[in-house]
Amino acid sequence: MSSESHAGLPKRPPTLHHTPRALTPSAIPSQSASQASRASQASPASGPAPPPDRRRGGGLERFNTAPADAAEATLLACCGSRRWAQRLVAHRPYPDLDALLAAADEASYDLSAADLCEALADESSAGVHPAAPQAAHTALGAAHAAYESRFGHAFVICLDGYHPEEYLDQVLAGIRARLGHEPDEERALSAEQLRGLARSRLAHVVANHPESDVAGASR
Repeated sequence: MSSESHAGLPKRPPTLHHTPRALTPSAIPSQSASQASRASQASPASGPAPPPDRRRGGGLERFNTAPADAAEATLLACCGSRRWAQRLVAHRPYPDLDALLAAADEASYDLSAADLCEALADESSAGVHPAAPQAAHTALGAAHAAYESRFGHAFVICLDGYHPEEYLDQVLAGIRARLGHEPDEERALSAEQLRGLARSRLAHVVANHPESDVAGASR
């Protein structure tokens, strides 16, 4: 499903992989460019995100001290709920990454129905690598079309723990299994998957690539 991004934020291109998602540069300014504007969209990265550095400083320090609008832009690239992003910005500074991720989880659990709709509208359905066989593109396109027709939003799945060669099979299997859900059941499961995606994206951008990448997400 193709959805519109929040005003002022670049559209996030789809990718199957959770961690090296099609990336948007972080809006957190570096210490040498504290007045820099929001970064423009970058090309996708490849390979899994490195383990997060949970020490204070670096990306977390920049996140804690960034202007509110820059920090909010970074958070909106992790989850499309503006209230979720504003809540995390308002509770800065965070002593360490674990505290930030715990706050992100808590804010995710508190999303209203409208907040969740807003976040899901900012997601887009996953594609496959352009070099993949045409049959893979066809199968995935048909599966996404069936899902989006039934539920009215993009299929959201967190693929942490899977190898890249497993992504396509996991997405196809997930769509097939979840097509049988009732709308309320599927909305709850989508919220759970979105929470995992937001957490992983946030950990990556704050702990590992504060000036470059937002963590990948399967959509």
